[in-house]
Amino acid sequence: MKVDSHRVLIRPLLTEKITGLREKTNTVGFVVHPDANRIQIRQAVEALLKVKVAKINIMNIRGKMKRLGRFSGRRSDWKKALVTLKEGEKLEMYESA
Repeated sequence: MKVDSHRVLIRPLLTEKITGLREKTNTVGFVVHPDANRIQIRQAVEALLKVKVAKINIMNIRGKMKRLGRFSGRRSDWKKALVTLKEGEKLEMYESA
């Protein structure tokens, strides 16, 4: 399925685990469109953020079952991408946070 470059990257992931990965291995995380593949994610990151990508790992995260009293529901499924940047590349949006 064709997904627009601006719609591939939904938002950055800012967790403690990904912050540790960013400092050690120059890896950043994003929530991405569920239909996006590695090629589309690479093109979107390189075009929108102006950095070179070395490697991409993708994970489909299943939504959890949640309850509120006797009512049960389910969180949505989502896709996570861990993007490893090439040597010497860095994102300025993470430097100010």
